[in-house]
Amino acid sequence: MDTAAFAELLKQYTLSAESGDGARFAAHFTEDAIYYDYIYGPHKGRAEIAHMMQHMFHRDAADYRWEMFDPVFADGMGYAWSLSSFTSMIEGYKGNKIVIDGMSRFLVQDGLISEYRESVNGGVAMNQLGVAPERMGKVFTRWTGWLKQRPETIDYVARGPRKKS
Repeated sequence: MDTAAFAELLKQYTLSAESGDGARFAAHFTEDAIYYDYIYGPHKGRAEIAHMMQHMFHRDAADYRWEMFDPVFADGMGYAWSLSSFTSMIEGYKGNKIVIDGMSRFLVQDGLISEYRESVNGGVAMNQLGVAPERMGKVFTRWTGWLKQRPETIDYVARGPRKKS
């Protein structure tokens, strides 16, 4: 796959996400793929990914729009930054319009996504929703736990600071 083919994969991927059709969205993934969502956590396999998109995300978000920009791809790995927007359907925040940006990393095997990770400033989304600061603090604590428990983070911290040259 080259960057042009990756850009087309991203276009179809985001259109599928916008559609709310979980099976259509999950078809972009390998059978054993992992989707790491910053709100809903990790989901493994097409069935879980489809459920997350259709029955969690689209339950909570209407008028969803997602576009990827500046894709790059090499050696089975791709990156792109994105803008997304939606209208909240969550009780207490219903009707609030949200726009966020993020960075996404894709591992791709045989034209299908085997792993998806995103980095999004969820605080920006929560601020637009009108989430109380105390609740934001609880969410940020949970996200901090997820970050610190990841094997990559544990290995990174264990290596300690680099020696100055």
